[in-house]
Amino acid sequence: MDEAIRLNPKDADAWIGKGSALVKQDKNDEAIKAYEEAIKLDPKLAMAWYNKGNAFDDLGKYDEAIKAYDEAIRLDPSDAAAWSNKGIALFSQGKYDVAIKYYDQAIRLDPDDVAAWYNKGVALDALGKTTEATTAFAKAKELGYSG
Repeated sequence: MDEAIRLNPKDADAWIGKGSALVKQDKNDEAIKAYEEAIKLDPKLAMAWYNKGNAFDDLGKYDEAIKAYDEAIRLDPSDAAAWSNKGIALFSQGKYDVAIKYYDQAIRLDPDDVAAWYNKGVALDALGKTTEATTAFAKAKELGYSG
């Protein structure tokens, strides 16, 4: 017998969990609402802002994603993934130079971030900086990128 899991409406982490489950079902609009509930309960919860940014990014709402990532970064400036994902959203808007700055910060925070190295290479390549792109791709491959 399948019973719905009861969500404690006062538990921000539970709302984050609900949001994550909704993302897995490709229900990003609903996930955003769940993350917003978590943020109402605890506005300083960087993970809720980060996940909200990811859900907006999945929907192609890059301005909203960037705003959410900005808040996640403000709350937890050591989160390499938030820096990297903001770079991805900026890249999606064609802002390659700015995206590289965010990938670079992610790499400073986590030098083994394969995705940041790879995405930096893609952005450099888009700018026609093939030598630098090749170096970034080589680093990504060295770290295990196999795409």
